Amino acid sequence: MTEPRPMQADAYSLILAAIDEGVYKPGDRLVESELAERFGVSRTPVREALQRLETQSLLTRDGRSLIVASLDHNQLAELYVVRAELEGLAARLAARHASVEEVRVLRDMVTADRKLIDDPRALSRANKRFHKQLHLASHNRFLVQQLDMVHRSMALLATTSLEADGRGTAALEEHAAIVEAIARGDGDAAEAALQAHISLAFETRLKLEAGDIGRQPRR
Repeated sequence: MTEPRPMQADAYSLILAAIDEGVYKPGDRLVESELAERFGVSRTPVREALQRLETQSLLTRDGRSLIVASLDHNQLAELYVVRAELEGLAARLAARHASVEEVRVLRDMVTADRKLIDDPRALSRANKRFHKQLHLASHNRFLVQQLDMVHRSMALLATTSLEADGRGTAALEEHAAIVEAIARGDGDAAEAALQAHISLAFETRLKLEAGDIGRQPRR
């Protein structure tokens, strides 16, 4: 079935979004002709997109086939270390540069996201929007570019830590604390709160994978 193509979206963005949304999971094979049909684009831009995604290590070779890459334990740990450092810096800079309006938007996001507590997948999408908005509030284009790369790699994680029982509520409280530190202009507190938030998310993910904590039912 061909999906309608969003205006101005290119093949790379369409495939990346499908991976990010879990349409294609780690280990899934991506076939050029099937992708072209699915997204209603020609095979040439799909081929170029697949090559780009392979270069970025989001896809890997399995014989002659391209499959969605997966992260082993060490790669996952490395990713979270980098994410904590970069996002912590973003929070510190946001405390210095965020406008009153940007802080208000972040607060409103936390409030709106409380309605999604019972829907981990929707909350995960909202979580990504919140973090992106926080990155933008840093007003550092080079940092935002680096964080975009990190979050592209996060798309290789087949599950979200927000599926853990109670994690959604805790994560939103952590978001609220980050926003209030930014609102006060307290860079030290904003950075520390953001890094603690990432650390708890990583710990929760490890416990989920080890089967030490339960999951919320998926919708």
